[in-house]
Amino acid sequence: MSSNNRLLSLDVLRGITIAGMIMVNNPGSWSYVYAPLGHAQWHGLTPTDLVFPFFMFIMGISTYISLRKYEFKLNKDALFKIIKRTFVIFLIGLAIAWFSLSFRTYRALGTDDIGFFERFFKAITNFENIRILGVMQRLALSYGATAIIAIMVKHKYIPYIVAVTLLAYFILLVTGNGFEFSEQNIISVIDRAVLGTNHMYKDSGLYIDPEGLISTIPAICHVLIGFYAGRMLMKIKDNHQRVLQLFVMGTILTFSGFLLSYGCPINKKIWSPTFVLTTCGLAATLLALLVWIIDIKGHKRWSVFFESFGVNPLFIYVAAAVLSILLGNIFMNFGDQTYSIKGFIYSVGLQPYLGDYVGSLVYALLFVGFNWIIGNLLYKKQIYIKI
Repeated sequence: MSSNNRLLSLDVLRGITIAGMIMVNNPGSWSYVYAPLGHAQWHGLTPTDLVFPFFMFIMGISTYISLRKYEFKLNKDALFKIIKRTFVIFLIGLAIAWFSLSFRTYRALGTDDIGFFERFFKAITNFENIRILGVMQRLALSYGATAIIAIMVKHKYIPYIVAVTLLAYFILLVTGNGFEFSEQNIISVIDRAVLGTNHMYKDSGLYIDPEGLISTIPAICHVLIGFYAGRMLMKIKDNHQRVLQLFVMGTILTFSGFLLSYGCPINKKIWSPTFVLTTCGLAATLLALLVWIIDIKGHKRWSVFFESFGVNPLFIYVAAAVLSILLGNIFMNFGDQTYSIKGFIYSVGLQPYLGDYVGSLVYALLFVGFNWIIGNLLYKKQIYIKI
Protein backbone atom coordinates (compact mmCIF):
# COMPACT_ATOMS: atom_id res chain seq x y z
CA MET A 1 0.00 0.00 0.00
CA SER A 2 1.36 3.38 -0.98
CA SER A 3 2.30 5.52 2.02
CA ASN A 4 0.25 8.35 0.54
CA ASN A 5 -2.95 6.30 0.54
CA ARG A 6 -5.51 6.23 3.31
CA LEU A 7 -4.34 4.12 6.25
CA LEU A 8 -6.60 1.07 6.30
CA SER A 9 -5.44 0.41 9.86
CA LEU A 10 -7.37 3.49 11.04
CA ASP A 11 -10.65 2.01 9.80
CA VAL A 12 -9.77 -1.37 11.26
CA LEU A 13 -8.96 0.02 14.73
CA ARG A 14 -12.11 2.11 14.62
CA GLY A 15 -14.07 -1.00 13.67
CA ILE A 16 -12.47 -3.05 16.46
CA THR A 17 -13.54 -0.47 19.02
CA ILE A 18 -17.11 -0.22 17.72
CA ALA A 19 -17.48 -4.01 17.65
CA GLY A 20 -16.02 -4.13 21.15
CA MET A 21 -18.38 -1.45 22.45
CA ILE A 22 -21.39 -3.26 21.02
CA MET A 23 -20.27 -6.60 22.46
CA VAL A 24 -19.61 -5.44 26.02
CA ASN A 25 -22.86 -3.43 26.09
CA ASN A 26 -25.03 -6.39 25.13
CA PRO A 27 -24.41 -9.56 27.17
CA GLY A 28 -27.19 -12.11 27.34
CA SER A 29 -27.41 -11.43 31.09
CA TRP A 30 -25.66 -8.75 33.14
CA SER A 31 -25.48 -11.28 35.98
CA TYR A 32 -23.18 -13.51 33.95
CA VAL A 33 -20.35 -11.53 32.40
CA TYR A 34 -16.75 -12.73 32.24
CA ALA A 35 -14.43 -10.43 34.21
CA PRO A 36 -12.49 -9.08 31.17
CA LEU A 37 -15.82 -8.09 29.56
CA GLY A 38 -16.89 -5.94 32.50
CA HIS A 39 -15.72 -2.52 33.62
CA ALA A 40 -13.49 -2.09 36.64
CA GLN A 41 -15.63 -1.48 39.72
CA TRP A 42 -13.64 1.64 40.62
CA HIS A 43 -9.83 1.88 40.34
CA GLY A 44 -8.19 -0.40 37.80
CA LEU A 45 -8.30 -1.24 34.12
CA THR A 46 -9.94 -4.08 32.20
CA PRO A 47 -9.97 -4.76 28.44
CA THR A 48 -13.54 -3.41 28.37
CA ASP A 49 -12.32 -0.09 29.77
CA LEU A 50 -10.18 0.35 26.65
CA VAL A 51 -12.79 0.31 23.88
CA PHE A 52 -14.42 3.72 24.45
CA PRO A 53 -11.16 5.66 24.97
CA PHE A 54 -9.62 3.91 21.95
CA PHE A 55 -12.51 5.20 19.84
CA MET A 56 -12.02 8.71 21.21
CA PHE A 57 -8.32 8.56 20.34
CA ILE A 58 -9.18 7.57 16.76
CA MET A 59 -11.82 10.30 16.66
CA GLY A 60 -9.05 12.78 17.43
CA ILE A 61 -7.05 11.52 14.43
CA SER A 62 -10.16 11.72 12.23
CA THR A 63 -10.79 15.28 13.43
CA TYR A 64 -7.34 16.33 12.23
CA ILE A 65 -7.94 14.71 8.84
CA SER A 66 -11.40 16.27 8.41
CA LEU A 67 -10.27 19.81 9.34
CA ARG A 68 -7.31 19.82 6.96
CA LYS A 69 -9.51 20.97 4.10
CA TYR A 70 -10.25 24.16 6.06
CA GLU A 71 -6.50 24.62 6.66
CA PHE A 72 -7.31 24.79 10.37
CA LYS A 73 -8.51 28.38 9.99
CA LEU A 74 -11.43 29.93 11.81
CA ASN A 75 -13.97 30.65 9.08
CA LYS A 76 -17.71 30.42 8.63
CA ASP A 77 -17.71 27.03 6.89
CA ALA A 78 -15.45 25.33 9.43
CA LEU A 79 -17.30 26.78 12.41
CA PHE A 80 -20.69 25.81 10.96
CA LYS A 81 -19.55 22.22 10.36
CA ILE A 82 -18.14 21.89 13.89
CA ILE A 83 -21.23 23.32 15.59
CA LYS A 84 -23.62 21.33 13.42
CA ARG A 85 -21.80 18.04 13.97
CA THR A 86 -21.52 18.64 17.72
CA PHE A 87 -25.24 19.35 18.08
CA VAL A 88 -26.32 16.47 15.85
CA ILE A 89 -24.22 13.88 17.70
CA PHE A 90 -25.35 15.25 21.07
CA LEU A 91 -29.03 15.20 20.06
CA ILE A 92 -28.72 11.63 18.74
CA GLY A 93 -27.37 10.58 22.13
CA LEU A 94 -30.21 12.39 23.86
CA ALA A 95 -32.73 10.73 21.53
CA ILE A 96 -31.36 7.28 22.38
CA ALA A 97 -31.72 8.05 26.10
CA TRP A 98 -35.31 9.27 25.53
CA PHE A 99 -36.18 6.20 23.46
CA SER A 100 -34.96 3.84 26.18
CA LEU A 101 -36.62 5.83 28.97
CA SER A 102 -39.95 5.86 27.10
CA PHE A 103 -40.05 2.07 26.92
CA ARG A 104 -39.10 1.67 30.58
CA THR A 105 -41.64 4.26 31.70
CA TYR A 106 -44.41 2.68 29.63
CA ARG A 107 -43.78 -0.69 31.23
CA ALA A 108 -43.55 0.81 34.73
CA LEU A 109 -46.96 2.42 34.26
CA GLY A 110 -48.49 -0.95 33.45
CA THR A 111 -49.66 -1.39 37.05
CA ASP A 112 -51.52 1.94 37.00
CA ASP A 113 -55.20 2.03 36.10
CA ILE A 114 -54.87 4.29 33.07
CA GLY A 115 -55.75 3.95 29.42
CA PHE A 116 -53.34 3.22 26.60
CA PHE A 117 -53.10 6.74 25.20
CA GLU A 118 -52.55 8.35 28.60
CA ARG A 119 -49.95 5.73 29.45
CA PHE A 120 -48.23 6.24 26.08
CA PHE A 121 -48.25 10.03 26.43
CA LYS A 122 -46.79 9.89 29.93
CA ALA A 123 -44.08 7.53 28.72
CA ILE A 124 -42.91 9.69 25.81
CA THR A 125 -43.04 12.92 27.84
CA ASN A 126 -41.09 11.72 30.87
CA PHE A 127 -38.44 14.37 30.25
CA GLU A 128 -37.93 15.06 33.95
CA ASN A 129 -36.08 11.73 34.27
CA ILE A 130 -34.08 11.65 31.06
CA ARG A 131 -30.33 11.17 31.38
CA ILE A 132 -28.71 14.21 29.77
CA LEU A 133 -25.22 12.86 29.20
CA GLY A 134 -23.96 9.56 27.79
CA VAL A 135 -21.51 8.04 25.32
CA MET A 136 -22.70 9.97 22.25
CA GLN A 137 -22.97 13.19 24.22
CA ARG A 138 -19.40 12.81 25.47
CA LEU A 139 -18.23 12.20 21.92
CA ALA A 140 -20.05 15.33 20.78
CA LEU A 141 -18.64 17.62 23.48
CA SER A 142 -15.12 16.23 23.15
CA TYR A 143 -15.17 16.56 19.36
CA GLY A 144 -16.60 20.08 19.48
CA ALA A 145 -14.05 21.33 22.02
CA THR A 146 -11.13 19.69 20.19
CA ALA A 147 -12.19 21.07 16.81
CA ILE A 148 -12.60 24.61 18.17
CA ILE A 149 -9.16 24.45 19.79
CA ALA A 150 -7.72 23.09 16.54
CA ILE A 151 -8.84 26.09 14.50
CA MET A 152 -8.08 28.73 17.14
CA VAL A 153 -4.77 27.62 18.66
CA LYS A 154 -1.41 26.81 17.10
CA HIS A 155 -1.05 23.05 17.14
CA LYS A 156 2.37 23.14 18.76
CA TYR A 157 0.66 24.36 21.95
CA ILE A 158 -1.75 21.41 22.17
CA PRO A 159 0.57 19.22 24.33
CA TYR A 160 0.85 22.11 26.80
CA ILE A 161 -2.93 22.53 26.87
CA VAL A 162 -3.30 18.81 27.58
CA ALA A 163 -0.65 18.83 30.31
CA VAL A 164 -2.04 21.91 32.10
CA THR A 165 -5.62 20.64 31.88
CA LEU A 166 -4.78 17.19 33.25
CA LEU A 167 -2.71 18.73 36.05
CA ALA A 168 -5.56 21.07 37.01
CA TYR A 169 -8.00 18.15 36.92
CA PHE A 170 -5.69 16.10 39.16
CA ILE A 171 -5.55 18.96 41.68
CA LEU A 172 -9.37 19.11 41.62
CA LEU A 173 -9.56 15.36 42.31
CA VAL A 174 -7.00 15.46 45.13
CA THR A 175 -8.57 18.42 46.90
CA GLY A 176 -12.17 17.33 46.35
CA ASN A 177 -12.19 13.65 47.39
CA GLY A 178 -12.21 12.84 43.69
CA PHE A 179 -10.75 9.37 44.13
CA GLU A 180 -13.40 8.28 46.66
CA PHE A 181 -16.42 6.25 45.60
CA SER A 182 -18.91 8.42 47.46
CA GLU A 183 -21.24 11.32 46.86
CA GLN A 184 -18.73 13.58 48.63
CA ASN A 185 -16.67 13.11 45.47
CA ILE A 186 -16.27 16.55 43.87
CA ILE A 187 -17.22 15.06 40.48
CA SER A 188 -20.54 13.88 41.86
CA VAL A 189 -21.11 17.11 43.81
CA ILE A 190 -20.70 19.35 40.75
CA ASP A 191 -22.61 17.06 38.40
CA ARG A 192 -25.53 16.85 40.81
CA ALA A 193 -25.58 20.62 41.22
CA VAL A 194 -25.52 21.26 37.46
CA LEU A 195 -27.45 18.31 36.03
CA GLY A 196 -29.69 17.20 38.90
CA THR A 197 -29.93 13.61 40.13
CA ASN A 198 -32.94 12.85 37.90
CA HIS A 199 -30.76 13.40 34.85
CA MET A 200 -27.73 11.34 35.93
CA TYR A 201 -26.63 7.73 35.82
CA LYS A 202 -26.81 5.96 39.18
CA ASP A 203 -23.89 3.62 39.93
CA SER A 204 -24.35 1.16 42.81
CA GLY A 205 -26.72 3.56 44.53
CA LEU A 206 -24.47 6.60 44.07
CA TYR A 207 -24.81 9.43 41.59
CA ILE A 208 -21.39 9.21 39.96
CA ASP A 209 -21.99 9.48 36.24
CA PRO A 210 -19.23 7.79 34.20
CA GLU A 211 -20.00 10.21 31.34
CA GLY A 212 -20.65 13.18 33.58
CA LEU A 213 -20.02 16.84 32.88
CA ILE A 214 -16.80 17.43 34.83
CA SER A 215 -15.13 14.18 33.76
CA THR A 216 -15.70 15.23 30.15
CA ILE A 217 -12.87 17.77 30.61
CA PRO A 218 -10.09 15.13 30.66
CA ALA A 219 -11.98 13.27 27.91
CA ILE A 220 -11.41 16.34 25.71
CA CYS A 221 -7.69 15.89 26.39
CA HIS A 222 -8.10 12.34 25.14
CA VAL A 223 -9.30 13.56 21.75
CA LEU A 224 -6.65 16.29 21.68
CA ILE A 225 -3.92 13.66 22.09
CA GLY A 226 -5.51 11.72 19.23
CA PHE A 227 -5.59 14.94 17.19
CA TYR A 228 -1.88 15.48 17.79
CA ALA A 229 -1.22 11.88 16.77
CA GLY A 230 -3.19 12.56 13.58
CA ARG A 231 -1.01 15.60 12.91
CA MET A 232 2.08 13.45 13.29
CA LEU A 233 0.71 10.73 11.00
CA MET A 234 -0.24 13.12 8.21
CA LYS A 235 3.06 14.99 8.27
CA ILE A 236 5.04 11.73 7.97
CA LYS A 237 4.68 10.03 4.58
CA ASP A 238 6.61 6.83 5.22
CA ASN A 239 4.67 4.09 7.00
CA HIS A 240 7.79 2.73 8.70
CA GLN A 241 8.38 6.13 10.27
CA ARG A 242 4.71 6.31 11.23
CA VAL A 243 5.03 3.01 13.07
CA LEU A 244 8.17 4.19 14.84
CA GLN A 245 6.66 7.52 15.95
CA LEU A 246 3.41 5.92 17.09
CA PHE A 247 5.32 3.28 19.04
CA VAL A 248 7.51 5.89 20.75
CA MET A 249 4.45 8.02 21.56
CA GLY A 250 2.55 4.99 22.84
CA THR A 251 5.43 3.78 25.00
CA ILE A 252 5.96 7.18 26.64
CA LEU A 253 2.27 7.71 27.37
CA THR A 254 1.66 4.17 28.62
CA PHE A 255 4.64 4.10 30.98
CA SER A 256 3.83 7.63 32.20
CA GLY A 257 0.28 6.58 32.99
CA PHE A 258 1.28 3.44 34.87
CA LEU A 259 4.09 5.12 36.81
CA LEU A 260 1.92 8.07 37.84
CA SER A 261 -0.90 5.72 38.85
CA TYR A 262 0.82 5.21 42.23
CA GLY A 263 -0.30 8.72 43.16
CA CYS A 264 -3.16 9.13 40.70
CA PRO A 265 -5.09 5.85 40.27
CA ILE A 266 -6.26 4.75 36.84
CA ASN A 267 -10.02 5.14 36.93
CA LYS A 268 -12.41 5.19 33.97
CA LYS A 269 -15.47 6.37 35.89
CA ILE A 270 -13.84 9.68 36.78
CA TRP A 271 -11.63 9.61 33.64
CA SER A 272 -8.53 10.21 35.73
CA PRO A 273 -5.43 11.79 34.14
CA THR A 274 -3.57 8.47 34.30
CA PHE A 275 -6.51 6.79 32.56
CA VAL A 276 -6.09 9.32 29.73
CA LEU A 277 -2.34 8.75 29.45
CA THR A 278 -2.45 4.96 29.69
CA THR A 279 -5.32 4.35 27.27
CA CYS A 280 -4.00 6.87 24.72
CA GLY A 281 -0.61 5.17 24.95
CA LEU A 282 -2.10 1.73 24.44
CA ALA A 283 -4.22 3.01 21.54
CA ALA A 284 -1.17 4.52 19.83
CA THR A 285 0.77 1.28 20.32
CA LEU A 286 -2.05 -0.86 18.92
CA LEU A 287 -2.39 1.48 15.95
CA ALA A 288 1.36 1.18 15.32
CA LEU A 289 1.02 -2.61 15.32
CA LEU A 290 -1.93 -2.47 12.91
CA VAL A 291 -0.11 -0.11 10.53
CA TRP A 292 2.80 -2.57 10.46
CA ILE A 293 0.56 -5.64 9.94
CA ILE A 294 -1.95 -4.15 7.49
CA ASP A 295 -0.40 -1.19 5.69
CA ILE A 296 3.22 -2.38 5.55
CA LYS A 297 3.04 -6.18 5.51
CA GLY A 298 -0.27 -6.23 3.62
CA HIS A 299 -2.00 -8.81 5.84
CA LYS A 300 -5.54 -7.54 5.29
CA ARG A 301 -7.84 -10.54 4.90
CA TRP A 302 -8.41 -10.97 8.64
CA SER A 303 -9.42 -7.32 9.01
CA VAL A 304 -12.30 -7.28 6.49
CA PHE A 305 -14.79 -8.03 9.27
CA PHE A 306 -13.82 -4.89 11.19
CA GLU A 307 -13.76 -2.64 8.12
CA SER A 308 -17.55 -2.94 7.89
CA PHE A 309 -17.79 -1.43 11.37
CA GLY A 310 -15.02 1.09 10.82
CA VAL A 311 -16.37 2.92 7.78
CA ASN A 312 -19.79 3.65 9.34
CA PRO A 313 -18.95 3.65 13.05
CA LEU A 314 -21.44 6.08 14.55
CA PHE A 315 -24.34 4.83 12.42
CA ILE A 316 -23.73 1.21 13.40
CA TYR A 317 -23.31 2.16 17.07
CA VAL A 318 -26.63 4.04 17.04
CA ALA A 319 -28.38 1.23 15.12
CA ALA A 320 -27.08 -1.28 17.67
CA ALA A 321 -28.30 0.89 20.55
CA VAL A 322 -31.80 1.17 19.06
CA LEU A 323 -31.95 -2.57 18.35
CA SER A 324 -30.76 -3.34 21.88
CA ILE A 325 -33.53 -1.17 23.35
CA LEU A 326 -36.16 -2.89 21.21
CA LEU A 327 -34.95 -6.41 22.06
CA GLY A 328 -34.85 -5.58 25.76
CA ASN A 329 -38.23 -3.88 25.99
CA ILE A 330 -40.60 -5.76 23.68
CA PHE A 331 -42.14 -8.57 25.70
CA MET A 332 -43.74 -11.86 24.80
CA ASN A 333 -45.39 -14.76 26.61
CA PHE A 334 -43.91 -18.24 26.41
CA GLY A 335 -45.62 -20.89 28.46
CA ASP A 336 -46.38 -19.33 31.82
CA GLN A 337 -43.44 -16.90 31.60
CA THR A 338 -43.08 -13.41 30.17
CA TYR A 339 -39.82 -12.63 28.41
CA SER A 340 -38.35 -9.75 26.54
CA ILE A 341 -37.13 -10.82 23.11
CA LYS A 342 -33.58 -10.65 24.45
CA GLY A 343 -34.55 -12.63 27.55
CA PHE A 344 -36.25 -15.27 25.42
CA ILE A 345 -33.22 -15.74 23.16
CA TYR A 346 -30.89 -16.04 26.14
CA SER A 347 -33.04 -17.89 28.69
CA VAL A 348 -34.78 -20.28 26.31
CA GLY A 349 -32.47 -20.53 23.31
CA LEU A 350 -28.96 -20.29 24.73
CA GLN A 351 -28.59 -20.62 28.51
CA PRO A 352 -30.13 -24.14 28.86
CA TYR A 353 -27.66 -25.55 26.33
CA LEU A 354 -24.53 -23.46 26.84
CA GLY A 355 -24.70 -22.46 30.48
CA ASP A 356 -24.89 -19.05 32.13
CA TYR A 357 -21.62 -17.40 31.14
CA VAL A 358 -21.07 -19.02 27.74
CA GLY A 359 -24.69 -18.41 26.79
CA SER A 360 -24.39 -14.75 27.78
CA LEU A 361 -21.22 -14.38 25.71
CA VAL A 362 -22.70 -16.14 22.69
CA TYR A 363 -25.68 -13.80 22.78
CA ALA A 364 -23.31 -10.81 22.71
CA LEU A 365 -21.39 -12.30 19.78
CA LEU A 366 -24.60 -13.04 17.88
CA PHE A 367 -25.71 -9.46 18.46
CA VAL A 368 -22.39 -8.17 17.10
CA GLY A 369 -22.77 -10.48 14.10
CA PHE A 370 -26.25 -9.19 13.31
CA ASN A 371 -25.03 -5.60 13.37
CA TRP A 372 -22.08 -6.62 11.19
CA ILE A 373 -24.56 -7.80 8.54
CA ILE A 374 -26.07 -4.30 8.47
CA GLY A 375 -22.64 -2.70 8.31
CA ASN A 376 -21.38 -5.12 5.66
CA LEU A 377 -24.36 -4.41 3.39
CA LEU A 378 -23.59 -0.70 3.57
CA TYR A 379 -19.90 -1.37 3.05
CA LYS A 380 -20.45 -3.51 -0.05
CA LYS A 381 -22.75 -0.88 -1.55
CA GLN A 382 -20.17 1.81 -0.65
CA ILE A 383 -22.74 3.71 1.41
CA TYR A 384 -21.03 5.88 3.99
CA ILE A 385 -23.33 7.60 6.45
CA LYS A 386 -21.61 10.63 7.93
CA ILE A 387 -22.82 13.02 10.60
